[in-house]
Amino acid sequence: MRENLKKKYFYVGLIFIALFVMFVCIKGVDSGITLQTSSTGNLSNKKIGWGIKRNTNHEQPDLGIENKKLIDENGDMAIGNKEDKFVYLTFDEGYEAGYTANILDTLKENNVKAAFFITGHYLNSQPELVERMIKEGHIVGNHTVNHPSMPDLDDEKLKEEITKLHMAVYEKFGYEMKYLRPPKGEYSERTLALSKSLGYTTVMWSFAYDDWDENKQGREEYAKEKILSNMHNGEIILLHATSKDNCNILDEMIKKIKDEGYEFKSLDEFKR
Repeated sequence: MRENLKKKYFYVGLIFIALFVMFVCIKGVDSGITLQTSSTGNLSNKKIGWGIKRNTNHEQPDLGIENKKLIDENGDMAIGNKEDKFVYLTFDEGYEAGYTANILDTLKENNVKAAFFITGHYLNSQPELVERMIKEGHIVGNHTVNHPSMPDLDDEKLKEEITKLHMAVYEKFGYEMKYLRPPKGEYSERTLALSKSLGYTTVMWSFAYDDWDENKQGREEYAKEKILSNMHNGEIILLHATSKDNCNILDEMIKKIKDEGYEFKSLDEFKR
């Protein structure tokens, strides 16, 4: 009988411990003290296409109040502060058109550090150029494996697009990427949060032009005018390294931008 009583108390004790653990776990979830997860089910997935309303007289452009607020509140980047004449040069690299080596030469000659946002295809087809970017002190950023519109993917697929490229770059070069640029400039509150949960800062831009179109090359004077007339403090410049025009005018543009008093900075030195 005494043995039966011991067993009874033993099982009652187990039940009490189990209930206590369940209570602590539930309270932990309510108070936010459990390990963070990347669940984004309660966040808006409304697709936002990044846009810029250009200004005159080298004033900062209008990036859209709500969109900029979302970027700022998430700790991401779109434009620097108004006070400092700092500019940040970035390139998107979906594929190689034969100009990146010359672009890297120009950057080296002018002592300018840039950020290159690459895709999985670019990494697989141009590992030597990616390695050179890293060795010469440039930032290599994540532009996803397959360049999809991020809001179109569920959380698991989006994680795959980001982390597979991250791991591939790390395995090849021991380099940890930390900046991400949404393909096509399309994102949502959900995708910003998911990217952040993976350790990434999303980087948008405050200047771009139609340099990505292969059918719109041979317009060097047009490109110069667009770039120089839209210079502004805190500018994140987006150029495509697939543009022959950008390659041909880059040296001249860097020198003129410096002559106008602007200082090129790395994203690692970004000032809000």
